[in-house]
Amino acid sequence: MNKKIKKLLLTCLALWIGLTGMYNIAVAGLPVSIDGEALPTLAPMLEKVTPSVVNIATSGTVVQQSPLYNDPFFRRFFDVPQQRRERKRTGLGSGVILDAKEGYIVTNNHVIEKADDIVVTLSDGRKLEATIVGRDPGADVAIIQVEAKNLTEIKTANSNKLRVGDFVVAIGNPFGLGQTVTSGIVSALGRSGLGIESYEDFIQTDASINPGNSGGALVNLRGELIGINTAIVGPNGGSVGIGFAIPVNMAQQIISQLIEHGEVKRGRLGFTAQDLTPELAEAFDIEQRRGVVVARVEVDSAAEKAGMRAGDVIVSVNGDSVDDSADVRNMIGLIRVGTKIEIDVIRGGKEKRLIATIAEKKSKSIAGKKISNKLAGAELTLTEVEHRNGEAIPVILISKLEPGSPAGNVGLRSGDIILSVNKRPVTNFKEMQQAIKIESRGLLLNVQRGNRGLFILIR
Repeated sequence: MNKKIKKLLLTCLALWIGLTGMYNIAVAGLPVSIDGEALPTLAPMLEKVTPSVVNIATSGTVVQQSPLYNDPFFRRFFDVPQQRRERKRTGLGSGVILDAKEGYIVTNNHVIEKADDIVVTLSDGRKLEATIVGRDPGADVAIIQVEAKNLTEIKTANSNKLRVGDFVVAIGNPFGLGQTVTSGIVSALGRSGLGIESYEDFIQTDASINPGNSGGALVNLRGELIGINTAIVGPNGGSVGIGFAIPVNMAQQIISQLIEHGEVKRGRLGFTAQDLTPELAEAFDIEQRRGVVVARVEVDSAAEKAGMRAGDVIVSVNGDSVDDSADVRNMIGLIRVGTKIEIDVIRGGKEKRLIATIAEKKSKSIAGKKISNKLAGAELTLTEVEHRNGEAIPVILISKLEPGSPAGNVGLRSGDIILSVNKRPVTNFKEMQQAIKIESRGLLLNVQRGNRGLFILIR
């Protein structure tokens, strides 16, 4: 048989097997070789890679208030008693061994969040207790650590070189079934604005990703890690061929800080931006069609010190081109505080390079008791939350909460953002103190908890 025809036949057969996903076809119905040449298989690669992917089981205790107790109306008029109950919470996920010597494993933050116990199961059946090294809720990345010998770490690739159409393999623990492998292609790159995480630059793939795959490995055909499987889009929580993974390049920037500090110390420049539209490009009389328009520069900010002006069109950061405001937010949000960066802008039809230094976010903390005895046990931090356009909004955050304290017994949680007190919006401690004086009988707090809001009445 002609060598070219034989090679083409092998390729077509491999593609047919992979794209149709018909892995359960009886092996006897397929030839094991053609003219003495073995059929393509991923088995040798997977035998090397799968020992570096682990299953993660978590457990923790969740303290819940009665729903009626959390409703200020029922509490006030029906004197609903405080009824706290504890519930055991378990979870399943996956992880990837990055450093065999130190026992570092990367996973998703949502896999180990609020976990009291974390048990890692290796591919050889060993079960190991893990501790949390650091986590970043904003990007949904976490590092845990185990003590064990003979671990297998994974090799990493440059995820910036990925192209749509590249073949990929997802490895994880879907539905707790145990280590499972699925294959597909890179469906899209740079997915953002999905509202899944605060910092998004996802790889989209049609390799089947299901609950329990979170934190697992997305690898290329060389067995190199290119992404951390994180989320899916599906009507019933199952895979419909739309899965998302955090690019390994993005994850590595976070991981180094988590190992060093236990958290990511994000900074800011201090400007508000909006996407460059064709109408704005025409108004600014520039040919550039992709970029970000600076709408406002904060006084005495790092951006102002770098010479940035309203009307500048940002086209690249550190040599990487910018498509929209989400790109700028991701790039700046992943750079360490104190790092100098190069920002290329178009101003007056000419390109200009600005050198800016990432500044630390402003924050100030105070004991809740100094504001009100009803908030004793809470540490209140005046900090900033960035919107997707880069604008910083001051908020009052409950950064720490002592269990069993007055503040801890009324349903407040660490991480809650206080939006208003006694129906008055508050953005600093002075406004909060003034709002407390309005009503001496109690405090009606409107708090933001994750993506939802609720009222808590403290009497």
